[in-house]
Amino acid sequence: MSLKKINTVLAAAFILFILWFGTEFILSPETTAPGFGLPSRPSGDGDGFLVIKGIRDVVLALVLGILLVTGHRRALGWALLVESLAAYGDMTTVLARHGSVATALGVHGLTATLMVVNGLLMMHETRQVAAVPAAPAPQPA
Repeated sequence: MSLKKINTVLAAAFILFILWFGTEFILSPETTAPGFGLPSRPSGDGDGFLVIKGIRDVVLALVLGILLVTGHRRALGWALLVESLAAYGDMTTVLARHGSVATALGVHGLTATLMVVNGLLMMHETRQVAAVPAAPAPQPA
């Protein structure tokens, strides 16, 4: 299997996973929240913050999806690298709030690290294309 196909499959999997997870937070924050890894979910009107997290995830997935569908693979690599910071931030938040270490590392940390790997592979895939100079335009005789 070519590097391009591997990168495409990985990126598509991230997009679908993030889109699904974000949608779950929007539609049913009360049932999705325990899987995030924090020791307790917000009380009172705190579900609004969970919906905001869901919206963030959906938007992150849509950005990746648009770059994948339009063929902007180098930009997709950069976006994967940058968006991995959201997952690392989620991991740090869970750890700082004395949440589940297994979820922090096994879900958020692993997701972030795989996004970095996919982003770096995407950058490697497109490096050769970006490094090739454009052929000079033919000159009129």
